[in-house]
Amino acid sequence: MSSAVRVLCLSLLFLLAAAPVATAAEAWTVAPSGGGRPSFYAEGAPGTVQQDTVSVTNRGGEPVTVRLQGTGVPIAFAEGAVRIPARTRAEVPFTVTVPPGTAPGDRSGEIVARDADGRARTVPLRLRVTGPELSALTVEHVRVHADGITYELVNRGTTALAPSLAIRADGVFGRLLDRAPRPLSVDLPPGSRTKLTEPWPDRPALDAVDVRLTVTAAGGASDTARASARFVPWDAVAGAGGFVGAAGALFVVRHRGRRKPDGGESAESEQPYRKAELTGAGT
Repeated sequence: MSSAVRVLCLSLLFLLAAAPVATAAEAWTVAPSGGGRPSFYAEGAPGTVQQDTVSVTNRGGEPVTVRLQGTGVPIAFAEGAVRIPARTRAEVPFTVTVPPGTAPGDRSGEIVARDADGRARTVPLRLRVTGPELSALTVEHVRVHADGITYELVNRGTTALAPSLAIRADGVFGRLLDRAPRPLSVDLPPGSRTKLTEPWPDRPALDAVDVRLTVTAAGGASDTARASARFVPWDAVAGAGGFVGAAGALFVVRHRGRRKPDGGESAESEQPYRKAELTGAGT
């Protein structure tokens, strides 16, 4: 056994005489060294290494071998397997490494001890990563489809975000959508990307539409993205006048769609025009 692991002979005979004999399942325990702590806590900046010690106590009358491992955060033990004689306690040092580039915030893990019979004991461990907090996000790949609006949210900061979404859509004949900001049912960890869909069941049958999505979150995170689409009811137009009617309707929608309600250029001028598909929506 490595000298890094201290095995202490305890005078537990008095305790064992005063208490019932421990069963095999109760013979050994694991806890933070020093007593009085229900769990482990470590705090540090990215790239640092924190140290602590775990105690494994064998109250039984037979030796026990316990294997140690960490979960949730990077944990390394002085000894991965420890043999504890009867009525003895082993003190096992370990380190918690905060990987470089880790975003600030709390991480949770456990120290797990398991004996040869598969019986396990766990002790919670909480790691707080320190550093500057930055809230930032972007809205990307906005697309208008026949059944709704798809988009992606990307957390560009170092803190978890709970975003809210506001949507506005303007057509040739006025405002079509004006949805006030509302919380989205997603949590964005730092560096994560999520694709979402916003339903639009009552979209127009014939119009050139400019859609604007604005997403905000705590800490001043905010971004706005736009997309344009043309809706043409091809079946109805073809039935009314064939190819000439369809071409005329498309010309009107495209021509009127070049103007936004606020007088500026439409999003159509920012993206190449694509012919509207038979679903009735084009982007």
